[in-house]
Parts: sequence; C-alpha cells; structure tokens
Amino acid sequence: MSNTNPNVAEQFIHYLNEEDFDKAESCLDPDFKFIGVLGTREKASVYITDMKKMKFKYQILKTFTSGEDVCIWYNIDMGEKTILSSGWYEVIEGKIHSFKVLFDPRPLLNN
Repeated sequence: MSNTNPNVAEQFIHYLNEEDFDKAESCLDPDFKFIGVLGTREKASVYITDMKKMKFKYQILKTFTSGEDVCIWYNIDMGEKTILSSGWYEVIEGKIHSFKVLFDPRPLLNN
C-alpha cells in the first residue's frame, strides 16, 4: 500500500494547483492537522478555507517516501515570492492525516 502514498500527496498538490478545493479536501482526513512555519491549522475544512484565499501554486521537485510518510520538495509560488519548501505528509489508509511544511520565512517577513 505504501506505493499509493506519494500519489495521494501529489494528487493533493495537483488539486491545489488546479484550484479544485473540494477534491483537495477529499485527500485529507477530516481531523487533518497542518503545522507550518508561520502557524498551524486544525481540521481539513479550516485548512482548505485558507488555501482558497491564498491560491498557492506548487512546482514539485522531488518526492521521497518512507513507510506511511511522504516528503515532497517543491517551489511554492506565494504570489509576490516563490519559496523553496519541504512538506512532510503522514498518509494513513489513503488519507493525509497531517502535513508539516518547512521553509525559510525571511523573504516573506522582509517586505
């Protein structure tokens, strides 16, 4: 089953890029948790509401898997800035249960 994990995480990114937020949310467990550099979000619906506002675009550079974990390195176009980032997705039974993102926030803070 672990070979399906990168597909779930990458499919999630694809749906965000296409702004198909309903399908993106369908990749997430309802009790999904996001942990980011600049904040956290609890629940899939709360996270997707934020994504609808931000409309980030992702360019996947590399995907790694280890058991239930998927790590994706990508460039995230945040509008005025494009930031090299890494996302760690915990996939359980075909749904993303948690997602942690790491990036250097200084370009966003030094406007």
